[in-house]
Amino acid sequence: MGASAGLKDTATQAVKDAYIGLKTVLAHRRVDVSGVERRPDSDTQRAALTETLTDGPDGVDDEVIAAARAVIEVVATHDAAAAAAVGVDLERIRAGFLRIAAVEAAGTGVRVRDGDFAGGIDIGHVRAGMDGPGGDPSAR
Repeated sequence: MGASAGLKDTATQAVKDAYIGLKTVLAHRRVDVSGVERRPDSDTQRAALTETLTDGPDGVDDEVIAAARAVIEVVATHDAAAAAAVGVDLERIRAGFLRIAAVEAAGTGVRVRDGDFAGGIDIGHVRAGMDGPGGDPSAR
C-alpha cells in the first residue's frame, strides 16, 4: 500500500506542477484564472476567462497551448480514465478560429454548444467512443 500511495502522490504532484506551469504562463499574460478556480461551474466566470484569453490581437498563443497540452498529457499519463472522459466540451465560445486535433475520448470526442467562429473551424484526428486512450471503439 505504501508504494501505491507514493505513486498516487507523485501523480498528484505532477498534475499540480503542470497546472502551476499553465497558470504561470497565463499570469505572464495578465490572465487571472482565480474566478474560474473559485466557481468552475459559473458561466459568468468561464465567459470572462474566455473573453480575456481571446481578447488580445494574437488570441491564444503557442506557449499557452503548449502549457495547456502539458496539463492534458500529465493527466492522461497518470489517470487515463479521467483524460479519456474529458474529450473536448466547449460552450458559449467566441473566437476567430477554432482548431482541435488529436482527441481520444471514451464518450463524445468533441462537443461545441453556442459557438461563434468568424474564421472557421478545423477539427481533425478525433477518436471517440473508446474504452480509453488508444482503445478500440469496435471492442465495445
